[in-house]
Amino acid sequence: MGPKIPPFPPREFATIDEVLAGGAPGHSLDDSVTERGIALPGERAEHPGKVYIIGGGPGAVDLLTLRAVRALGEADVVLLDHLAPQEYGEYAPNALIVDVGKVPGKHAVPQSRIQQLMIDYALSGKTVVRLKGGDPYVYGRGAEELDACIAAGLEAEVIPGITSAIAVPGRAGIPVTLRRVSSIFTVVSGHSGLSEDDLAAVEATLRASGTVVLLMGVRTLPDTVASLLSRGIEGEMPLATIENGFSENERVTVTTLENAKADCARVKPPAITVIGEVVYYARDDQNRFVSEVHERLRERAAS
Repeated sequence: MGPKIPPFPPREFATIDEVLAGGAPGHSLDDSVTERGIALPGERAEHPGKVYIIGGGPGAVDLLTLRAVRALGEADVVLLDHLAPQEYGEYAPNALIVDVGKVPGKHAVPQSRIQQLMIDYALSGKTVVRLKGGDPYVYGRGAEELDACIAAGLEAEVIPGITSAIAVPGRAGIPVTLRRVSSIFTVVSGHSGLSEDDLAAVEATLRASGTVVLLMGVRTLPDTVASLLSRGIEGEMPLATIENGFSENERVTVTTLENAKADCARVKPPAITVIGEVVYYARDDQNRFVSEVHERLRERAAS
C-alpha cells in the first residue's frame, strides 16, 4: 500500500513517472498529465528558486519543526518520501505534491532522478521542499542532495528533523542511554545487511554494555542475529522491534537475541530494532513496564 495522500485536487498530486514522462528521450508527455494540469519543470528562470531539504521526523506531523512548517508554507513543489509525515496538507496548501517514495520490496525511484527533478524545478523558479522522514543526515542522503543543489548553483538549506533512531525507541519507553546501564549507542543501517566492519562495531558496542539501534533492518534481521550469536554475544541479550512508530499501527515486540528469529518473524517495515539492556525499560500503551527485569536496572541506575 502506498503512502496516504491528503485530499488535494487531482491537479496538485503527481507520481514521479508522470512528471518525468515529458523529459525522457523518445517519449512524449502522457495525455493524462496535460489533462490534469500538472505543473512540470519549466524553462530556466532569471531568478532560480530555493531548495529546502527537510527532515520530517519519525512520522507524526506535529513533530515537524517550526522552521520546517514555515518552509512548507513557501513551497511550490514538495518531493515526498515514503516515510515523511503524510498529513502535511495544511502546511503546504499551494504546492504540487510529487511522490518519490522508496518502498521496501518495490522498484525504487533512482536517487539521480529525484535530484534532477529537484534541481529542474528550482531552476525554473520554484521553491522546492524535499520532505524526508527522520533527519536528512541520518541515512537520508541529505548531504548528496545538498551537494547536487550547490553544484547546480542553487540556494539550498537543510532543516534538521527528529531522528527515528532515538525518538521511536523513546516512544516505546526505551532510552538509548541510561545512567549506569548504557553510556554509548551505535546506529547502523541494516538495509543491505551488516558488513564485517558493521558487525565488529555492533559487537564492540554490546560488549561495552552499550545500545545498538538498527534502522531499515527488518529483512536482514535473521542474518544479523545469527552473526551476533556466532560472535559470542549472549543469547539472552534483550532485543526489541518497534513497528510503525508514532502511528495508530505501532507495535512493540520484546524478546531476546536467541528468540528474535521466531518472535520477530511477522515484523514488517518500517521498524526499528534496539539491542541492549535498555530494552528492559520498554513500556506498553498503558505506560507499564513490559519486562520485570526493569526493577534491577532501576536500582542500578539509582545507585
